[in-house]
Order: sequence, then structure tokens, then C-alpha cells
Amino acid sequence: MFKSSNPALSTSTIRGVKGYTGSEAMTIQGAVNKSAILLLLAFFTASWIWGKFLEAPEAASGFLMLGLFGGFITALVTIFKKDWSPISAPIYALLEGLVLGGLTVIFEKNYPGIAYQAITLTFAVFASLLIAYKSGLIKVTNKMRMGIVAATGGIALFYFISMILGFFGVGVPLINSSSPLGIGFSIIVVIVASLNLVLDFDFIVKATESGMPKYMEWYAAFGLLVTLVWLYIEILILLSKLRGRR
Repeated sequence: MFKSSNPALSTSTIRGVKGYTGSEAMTIQGAVNKSAILLLLAFFTASWIWGKFLEAPEAASGFLMLGLFGGFITALVTIFKKDWSPISAPIYALLEGLVLGGLTVIFEKNYPGIAYQAITLTFAVFASLLIAYKSGLIKVTNKMRMGIVAATGGIALFYFISMILGFFGVGVPLINSSSPLGIGFSIIVVIVASLNLVLDFDFIVKATESGMPKYMEWYAAFGLLVTLVWLYIEILILLSKLRGRR
């Protein structure tokens, strides 16, 4: 079963692409290598736009918007055209790097040192959950999948409604507030985002066992990057709320 709350790794997106063997088949090592490449690409553009923001914030803002809208469009293309992922996934990583670097420098200006903390925590969570999954401490069951999928869907719906209300000048304090409730909400979102990593790990293993085609290594790496980007941003928000209470 390949169900995941990550839209890039849902059941419908991989239906009908199983049964490959040999050099044409996806491997775990291949997915790991592609994931490393995407992370390096994202880090490259994130570092570049960081410098741009320090030099000329107004000019860098345009690149941030390019990353936001370009990344969203590229993600949709990748999801619906999986066989394009060897090209579209690296493009997505480059564009998301613009978003991550831009957002990070904005948070860093308000809360010095927060970037290092967020990066460290993100990779600590990633490594811890990977070890827990590989060692069998965390086993992905159908009930666990359903719970994570439901929680992720609920969060996405809540954010969507909040965005619509924002267009009418109605704010939702729970998202941006540094109150105990606001911090509690962010902690829950970080936990849900973290658990999505476990589903991504499980997807890669099951997809490999099922004989997915080679290009799915790029597609799986793309899905993993989507989750990591979400987790990192949520950790940034949580840390900013905690720092805001000081």
C-alpha cells in the first residue's frame, strides 16, 4: 500500500507504473542519491538569495516571489507528469531554495541565530526518524497512515481557510500568535510534518520493492524534499513564536 499524506506520493500518482526490474528499476540508493542532489541544489540557491537579501532586499524580493509561484507550478507539473521528474524535480529544488533562503534571512533579521537552530533541528528530526524507521522502532501501519493523512489534511484545510479569511482582513491568531495556544498549534503541526517523513521513507522502500521505474527515484526525492521544506518552515515559525515570548 502506497498511501501517503504527501500529495506527491499519493496512491493515484503511482498507479500503473510498477513491474520494472534490473537497471530500469528504482533503488533505495538511487533515491537517496537523488535526494542529496536536490538538497544541494536547494542549498545553493538559498545561499545565493541570502546574500542578495543582505545586499538589496528590494531586488531579492522578486526572486522570493519567483520561488514561491515557480515552485508551486513546478510541483504541480511534477505531480501530474511523473516521468518529467528528472528535469522538473531539480528545477523545483532550485526554486524552493529561493523561498527557503528568502524566508530564512527575514526570520534571521528579527531573531538572530534562528536559522542555525531551525536547520539543526530539521536535520536532527530527519536523522532521528530515519534511524527509528530503519531499526523498526516505528512501523507504518494502515491506522498510522490514516491518522497522519487525516491530520495533514486537516492542517491544510485550516491553512486554506485562514488564507481566504486573510483576503477579507480577518486574521487567525492561532497561526501567528505567540500565546500558549499558538505555540501548541505549531508544535502539533511540526509533529505531523515530522511523521510525514516516516510515510515518505516507507513509500521509498515499498516503491522499490514493487519495481517502480528508474525516474521514480527523482520523484521520490522530490516528495521527500516537499516534506522537508514544510517541516523546516514550521520549525522556523515555532522557534520565532518561542523567541517572541522572551
